Amino acid sequence: MLKVEDWAEIRRLHRAEGVPIKEIARRLGVARNTVRAALNSDRPPVFQRAPRGHVADRFEPQMRALLQKSPTMPAPVIAERIGWPYSSAPLRKRLALIRPEYLGIDPVDRVTYEPGEVAQCNLWFPETKVHVGAGQERVLPVLVMTLGFSRHLSAVMIPSRQAGDILSGMWQLIHEIGRVPKTLVWDREAAIGGSGKLTAPAAAFAGTLATRIKLAPPRDPEYKGMVERSNGYLETSFLPGRQFASPADFNQQLQEWLIKANSRTVRSIQGRPADLLEQDYLSMTPLPPVEPPVGLSSRIRLARDYYVRVDTGDYSVDPQVIGRFVDVTASLEEVVVFCDGQFVARHERSWAKQAVVTDPAHAATAARMRQALPDYDALFGVDFDQPTTKAE
Repeated sequence: MLKVEDWAEIRRLHRAEGVPIKEIARRLGVARNTVRAALNSDRPPVFQRAPRGHVADRFEPQMRALLQKSPTMPAPVIAERIGWPYSSAPLRKRLALIRPEYLGIDPVDRVTYEPGEVAQCNLWFPETKVHVGAGQERVLPVLVMTLGFSRHLSAVMIPSRQAGDILSGMWQLIHEIGRVPKTLVWDREAAIGGSGKLTAPAAAFAGTLATRIKLAPPRDPEYKGMVERSNGYLETSFLPGRQFASPADFNQQLQEWLIKANSRTVRSIQGRPADLLEQDYLSMTPLPPVEPPVGLSSRIRLARDYYVRVDTGDYSVDPQVIGRFVDVTASLEEVVVFCDGQFVARHERSWAKQAVVTDPAHAATAARMRQALPDYDALFGVDFDQPTTKAE
């Protein structure tokens, strides 16, 4: 089966770069029909792989000990020192991941970007807590995106740093721009690529948008310095002195402030992001014909308490489908549940921890179902109103 990463790369090469099918097949070492099938599919291939360990795991402590003393020690020398019994490929891959942690200072060059080329993304955690209902206040993540050429800044608060919520926020910001940057730069956020390789949800998102998600090297914040500076700008220029009645209030105040922020002159580009955004826009890729897979989703058998869990909250479902499988999807705004394609619940999503959200109609249905249960005492002829007598 075609991997999600290959499916995403096929769609990016064809839609964003115009590479012919024959050339894509040659580059990736796959059949032309495989390339055609990937281009005809708007959704990523679905497969499950059993988790397994890696042959390099038990040798990593020894590798790190050698790198601590000599960060540039060649891979063949390390293999000899640790008694590596396998082929060199797994060793080199693991060294490529951990060696940067032990290297010295890496000077940063000045980088210029072409219009539409790149957007840097990151999560910002403002210290000011936000009221989320149920008597709670929380520090919530804010997804921040900065376009490389125009320095246009956009941001939105999201309920969690789970992949579905991060991708929902990314899609919202990209959809507001109206076109897709050719490359999205991320640090090694766990939901995006914490292992140094894109997660399946992130790869599916990129493939649907025909873009590329590029992960920054480990411990290298300068690699995405633009969005890091944007986070600092938000921290010092937007946040001070503000109070927020809800996440919606936070996002409303943020959107109003971003209009002013994008109208300021940025010294590094000697221009205003609002004026340069059009050039970025014209060089980006069109939005896809279908929305990318975003949000949280799960499929479970509904238990007797007729609630489903999303993030840390519980939401009621029509109890008439107890015992059957239900499909749960959650956007940033709402939670929807279906059973065999039929709608059985819709709730506004709560951003509070351990929230319990109940539809009164579901509770009323559950009460009627309990009343309809048989009276087992009467069924078996037991009358507790009659006095009992001792056996002689």
